[in-house]
Amino acid sequence: MTSTPAQRILLAEDDDSMRTYIERALINAGYEVESVDRGTEAVPLLEQDDFDLLLSDIVMPEMDGIELAQRCAEVSPRTKVMFITGFAAVSLRASREQPHAKVLSKPFHLRDLVLEVERAFEDRREASL
Repeated sequence: MTSTPAQRILLAEDDDSMRTYIERALINAGYEVESVDRGTEAVPLLEQDDFDLLLSDIVMPEMDGIELAQRCAEVSPRTKVMFITGFAAVSLRASREQPHAKVLSKPFHLRDLVLEVERAFEDRREASL
C-alpha cells in the first residue's frame, strides 16, 4: 500500500509563539508545514513551490494577509486560503474581499484549527470528484 504525500501548508504568522504553536499542531496532525513571519516572505515560496493551503494571519507587517491571499490567487490559484485573526472588523473585511476563504478568529483551540484545515481539504477532495 502506498502512502499519500502529506498535504502542504504555508503558514504566515508574525507572532513567533503563535506561529510555533500552530506549526507544531499541524505537523502533529500529519501535515507538512513551511512557516514564515510575514507575507513578503510567503510570496516567493508560493511562486516556487506547491502548497495545498495558505494559512495566514491577516494583520502582519509589510503585507497583510488579504494582500497575500490576492498574490496567492495570482501565482498559485489552486492553493486554498484560510485566515486567522484576532480582530473582528478585519475578519469582516477578509470575508468581503476573499469570500471563499475561511476566517478563524483568535483565540481558538488548536483542535478547532486542525478540524477547519481538515474540512478545507475535504471540500477540495469533494470538488475534484
